[in-house]
Amino acid sequence: MMACTDRHFRRFMRELTRHTLLYTEMVTTGALLHGDVGRHLDHDAAEHPLVLQLGGDDPAALARCAEMAQRWGYDEVNLNVGCPSERVQRGRFGACLMAEPLLVADAVRAMRAACSLPVTVKHRLGIDDLDDDAHLARFVDALADAGVDGVIVHARKAWLSGLSPKANRSVPPLQPERVLRLKAERPGLSVVLNGGVRELGAALGWLEHVDGVMIGRAAYERPWTLAEADERVFATLNPARHREQALRAYLPYVEERRQAGTPLGAITRHLLGLFAERPGGRSFRRVIAERAHLSGAGPEVLEAALAAVPEEVRREPPGSAARRGPLVHSAA
Repeated sequence: MMACTDRHFRRFMRELTRHTLLYTEMVTTGALLHGDVGRHLDHDAAEHPLVLQLGGDDPAALARCAEMAQRWGYDEVNLNVGCPSERVQRGRFGACLMAEPLLVADAVRAMRAACSLPVTVKHRLGIDDLDDDAHLARFVDALADAGVDGVIVHARKAWLSGLSPKANRSVPPLQPERVLRLKAERPGLSVVLNGGVRELGAALGWLEHVDGVMIGRAAYERPWTLAEADERVFATLNPARHREQALRAYLPYVEERRQAGTPLGAITRHLLGLFAERPGGRSFRRVIAERAHLSGAGPEVLEAALAAVPEEVRREPPGSAARRGPLVHSAA
């Protein structure tokens, strides 16, 4: 997600889940081929497994960027054919490419030829009036013929005019049954469901029918959503016993990046939802909002933010709040 899933957010997520596949923000081919490559591709070793998500429509340029993804140590490269923003459409990439399945297939072939990484495509059910199962089948089958390693399907269509990107996340109705049907008809193709999944328990239910589930905005707004993922999905130990442990484990990274010149606020803005919907959550956010931007601010701001949250909330184990329901809210 643009302006959300940067390296600082991804690094914090590794204190909650070691095995969940993480995605970068969408990076355009132009930004990589003509811009600051390090700013876009540099990442912490702890972020793996990690996918570079690309935006573009030129197979040759996408191939060069796929090769760069491999050179910079990414584990997968993904082509975004789902973003409906006007700026992306003006660049002739994103969701508008669903009208050109053969061009997207050519891009997949070029990317696969340029690297040995898995190549996947993230897309919608359709766009505008190109929204029936026949068009979706033609689109996906063209990618499969090109050798795509998997598709991530946002279970909504996109309206390319008349709706904002935000409205495109909610106004077109969710149709997950179409994604399930797509998978059932193509058992050999990896199909991941995206869109509308806000809880880990719901994701586990969908995993009985598809190969994976993408949780995007919910994981950003409430990172603790994925705190049980390693145990419940990957059958390994969860990294953190509670939120306080996760945040304290993140503090050395915060100081390392701060010493490298990153303003504290650029890091802490991704942590505001850690105590979402829990007592003290607003106090936690307020301390960060009031202090993180100050000159010389460092990890002590996060220490103070933690201190604003009741201890029993700071040390709730994963899943406990969901099982018991919300505690009575304090004055925070």
